Amino acid sequence: MKNIIIVGSGAGGAAAAKRLQGKFQVTVLEAGGEFKPFPFELAPFEKLKKTGLLFDEREIQLLFPQMRVQKTEDKMVMVSGSCLGGTTTLSAGNALRVDQGLRELGIDLEEEFEELYREIPITYEHRNRWQEASSQLFQICEEMDLNPQPIPKFGLYENCTGCGRCVLGCRYGVKWDSRLFLKDAQEMGAKLVTGCRVLRVVIEDGVVKGVQARKGLSTAFHPADIVLLAAGGFSTPVILQNSGIECENRLFVDPVLCVAAHCKGSLQNKEISMPFAVQTEHYIVSPYFDYLSLFFNKKWRYPASDILTLMIKLADNCAGSVDGKKIHKTLTDLDKERLQDGVRVCREILGRYGIRENEIFLGTINAGHPGGMLPLTREQADTFHDPRLPKNLYVADASLFPGSLGNPPILTIMAMAKRTSKLITERFI
Repeated sequence: MKNIIIVGSGAGGAAAAKRLQGKFQVTVLEAGGEFKPFPFELAPFEKLKKTGLLFDEREIQLLFPQMRVQKTEDKMVMVSGSCLGGTTTLSAGNALRVDQGLRELGIDLEEEFEELYREIPITYEHRNRWQEASSQLFQICEEMDLNPQPIPKFGLYENCTGCGRCVLGCRYGVKWDSRLFLKDAQEMGAKLVTGCRVLRVVIEDGVVKGVQARKGLSTAFHPADIVLLAAGGFSTPVILQNSGIECENRLFVDPVLCVAAHCKGSLQNKEISMPFAVQTEHYIVSPYFDYLSLFFNKKWRYPASDILTLMIKLADNCAGSVDGKKIHKTLTDLDKERLQDGVRVCREILGRYGIRENEIFLGTINAGHPGGMLPLTREQADTFHDPRLPKNLYVADASLFPGSLGNPPILTIMAMAKRTSKLITERFI
């Protein structure tokens, strides 16, 4: 039986591991460690913020090492998961299908989506869990003809406790994350190594022989017949470039900006993250409580229970890159113009809610959906394999997206990973 190394345990890596184990001997190498939800209550941090000791978003890693925070040259905050389960553990649990760009390339993932719908509990039925503020915002969006829609969620939301900490890790097992796929793969015989950061793919005479990885203070070679990179849109391009394979400077990140207001007793900090969304051509608008802004943005000076927020998630321009040291990404003038249009819409929604203009303030621009640096093309629609890659090296994460989504990508990443796994099986068995 051929052995395959999968780099990364998030959406793409876990979906591929479950699909491939048994047909191959799968080993998953994960740079992070075991995941643990954010363990602290918020009240002490609200007091700590007043001391001025919380001033840089990267400090969150001292308290919550599973959340990796980096900054670009212009101080845009980039967030990713560094743990078993990857960013799925820190996501809002959104199960949106966002494959329009892939369909335009001639890629039909219907079979893979149907398979995921059978494997994962996905529900729209969570409106009975919404806070009153979200219900009122939804009604206002309907009155404005913005066509708001409840967002489908991964998990068993009938058991939701209303803690409001979805993006800090679900403490109650309500939200599904990719660790459940990893568990399935392990039960079938897959091996899992945590704390193992892959540095590069080892290539000899145009064929992948394995990977070089660091665990602790030691570096070792891990042999493999096939390597599948699913380390995420910030890490996969670095591994490829370290291996002598150039990627494209087409990094997108789906920037997020929250438009917030002082609204006593709104309790959005106890809300399901992103209960519904308004879809526009270039961005979505959704209720979302931004913990990074709460902890580190000086404008967010009110208690968490008294802050009402609407998030703008932008489909940004595909221009940027990442190397081993920095993320090179700036918002273009068009990106900024579209963000401001989103701010205008949010201000109108909040105004109709009864919020006065002087009570509105903005959050910190942050992003956590990187991808696009090895984009699929129409010529690769049947193979999911870039000609720059050796024949036994594949990619199965957001690096493959041909353009920015401005939407949660997890479900679509898993569908792509399943298709990649199917193609690997057909090619090597």
